[in-house]
Amino acid sequence: MNSKNKLLEVINLNKSYDGHILALNNLSLQVQEGDFIILLGLSGSGKSTLLRCINRLIEPSSGHILFREQNILPLKGIELRHYRRQIGMVFQQFNLVKNLTVLTNVLTGRLGYHSSLSTFSKEDYELAMQNLEKVGLQNYANKKVKFLSGGQQQRVGIARALMQNPSLILADEPVASLDPATADSIMQYLGEINKDGITIICSLHFLTLARRYGNRVLALKEGKKVFEGIPAEIDNFRFKEIYGQDAEEI
Repeated sequence: MNSKNKLLEVINLNKSYDGHILALNNLSLQVQEGDFIILLGLSGSGKSTLLRCINRLIEPSSGHILFREQNILPLKGIELRHYRRQIGMVFQQFNLVKNLTVLTNVLTGRLGYHSSLSTFSKEDYELAMQNLEKVGLQNYANKKVKFLSGGQQQRVGIARALMQNPSLILADEPVASLDPATADSIMQYLGEINKDGITIICSLHFLTLARRYGNRVLALKEGKKVFEGIPAEIDNFRFKEIYGQDAEEI
């Protein structure tokens, strides 16, 4: 952990999509600056819902989210936009515009600072190339995204998130659609970004990657926290508690 300053606090968060079943059930979490937190749990356990509540892509039913001790749930308009600039998102399905070039897709990460694509500055272009270099894609800048492999597209997604100069990156199953070797390489890039001082919350299915990259793990089941601690503490008993008695670690 790079610092002991509290960056984010989630307090008694609840979310229901239908008014009956809780996708998040009284969930609380503290995130320190420099953390690399791994969210574990089955599909439908609440991992994506938590990340989307933190970024205000969806609204919680009740509870509080504090970012640098400011309650972010009442934010609207320009205040919400300024908050979201500090939160980079990396998505499972990449969320790129396939017919645009790699460089243009990365530049869209600056849209929180500009009103349109036409207002990008020379500095924006330089920053985009720097971030492409960080993910090893500086030679692909003018290539259309649709011609890239899945792993390369996810690296474009990471470079785009870095364009925001974020304090926090939320990675929602960033390696779920990738083969194991490519998944590990994507996690290495996120690990390097974390070493540079950016806090990361990343949802995963693979415990091996959680042990390798996370400094803390939060495991969810049916919207409730069933484990919080360091990755090494997840033994076979804990694993079955998170994933079910019939689950086998791969």
